[in-house]
Amino acid sequence: MRRVAQIAFVAGGTLAVVGAGAFARRRLQELPTPVGGVFSNGMAYARLGTGPKSLLFIRSGPGNVVPTGLPMALMGALWIRPFLEDGYTTWIVTRKRDMPKGYTVPEMAEDYAGLIEDEFGGKVDLVVGEDSYGGMIGFCLAARHPDRLDHLAISLSGYRLNDEGKAVQLDFARLMSEGRRGEAGALMIGHVAPGLTRPGLDRMIGAALVRFMFPVTHPYFAKDVVTEAEAVAAIDARVVLPEIAVPVLLFGCDQDVEFPREVYEETARLIPDCTLKLFEGKNPFQAGSDKRIPLDVLDFVRDHPPVRQERRSRKGRIADQQVVPDESLVAPGEPPLRGEEPAGPEPSLAGTGVG
Repeated sequence: MRRVAQIAFVAGGTLAVVGAGAFARRRLQELPTPVGGVFSNGMAYARLGTGPKSLLFIRSGPGNVVPTGLPMALMGALWIRPFLEDGYTTWIVTRKRDMPKGYTVPEMAEDYAGLIEDEFGGKVDLVVGEDSYGGMIGFCLAARHPDRLDHLAISLSGYRLNDEGKAVQLDFARLMSEGRRGEAGALMIGHVAPGLTRPGLDRMIGAALVRFMFPVTHPYFAKDVVTEAEAVAAIDARVVLPEIAVPVLLFGCDQDVEFPREVYEETARLIPDCTLKLFEGKNPFQAGSDKRIPLDVLDFVRDHPPVRQERRSRKGRIADQQVVPDESLVAPGEPPLRGEEPAGPEPSLAGTGVG
């Protein structure tokens, strides 16, 4: 949620200077045309580039949607461009749609492992996980399936959310599932940028930011967003970290309200081959927007040879289509639809699912 909010705030500042449409067109023209769709297992994706190396980007959450338009342009400008220039085909992939209640982070990691096996020929060169969702899934993926990737980079995630982070994630997901976008956005603003909150304006600005972050959803969004939040709130990944057998680069900061400094340091200590880069004097908004991150990741990959050199066949079954809303997507002005199972009035914390 924090990483997507950062992009939204950057966009807000940008839109004060230039028109949204013109800016989006210009930035998209500077990047390869995004290609995307939904894999057969229900995981939506967007692909940029056609380089010989593969990067699997596990998005932040909660909310299993792929960025389009201006969010995609800004994400490309802030994060993806250096990887494209270094020869990576970048795949931005969300959690699958219509997850059952009680679905865990390790089960989500198994979805990504299966995707790599079925669609990417068994291995990708680099996995990047952003924020708590992408980070926790990345840890579990690398621990259980080190043969599916050569390197792992995690931005702004430790082994466990603190109580404040859990409460914010669960409340945001509940409000989104109920279609209360203004309140969800206000909560997000108060969490990632407390100095910007103004009585009477936070809901209006928050609603605009949420529509920017989630311009389209899908029929299972209301259920999935709560399932994701419950899963991340429940997990403590310390038990799997010592099993990670690939080189890991971990980014953190010392002013993070969700992951205190000691959590970042303990996370790095428990992973056998982990390099921790801690941004001193920065909060997650400042650290996550640092343009050095992708360059540091590329340097890390070059300086840390993969543990396993053997490659499996990479003949995938990927069928691409242009990134356009499909018939299952919900119009921006409508509240998210509830899936086949009601989201329920309040989320619960039912087991960590780590085993």
